[in-house]
Amino acid sequence: MSEEGRFTIHLEQREGFLINAAFDWKRTPDLLMDEPPPLGEQQGPNASRMLAAAAANCLSSSLLYCVFKEEPPEQCLRAEATCILVRAERKRLRIGGLEVRLIIDDAVKESPRFARCKTLFEDFCVVTASIRQGIPTRVWVLDRQGEILHDSGPPATA
Repeated sequence: MSEEGRFTIHLEQREGFLINAAFDWKRTPDLLMDEPPPLGEQQGPNASRMLAAAAANCLSSSLLYCVFKEEPPEQCLRAEATCILVRAERKRLRIGGLEVRLIIDDAVKESPRFARCKTLFEDFCVVTASIRQGIPTRVWVLDRQGEILHDSGPPATA
């Protein structure tokens, strides 16, 4: 699971605000990114949406790895990421916070490792631990019935 060192993602503008992102893994398809109107045509996610998805994906993978190591059961987790956009002092749009909800199946909740992992997994998420330095981020783990099993603390909104 460890990935150390560096990697390079290549981005190339196609037309308007449509940008192709090519990843450094040969088996990974390119991804088109775009901006919402009036700049772009929403033909792909924009950078803010990618950041929210990256945080939720990293947290999901971190929790599953901690609980199950290499072999998590299929479809035992889903996630929701909410990006809170705010206007900064100079009226520039900024990400004011992220809220991530991980909804887990009973297979995760009933695992003997879950009690310990729910206090550890956030620290091992490379993306969230990094962006949390500048973007308030709150994380919840809930079961499918909506019971909160973990709450990282203060709200992401300022």
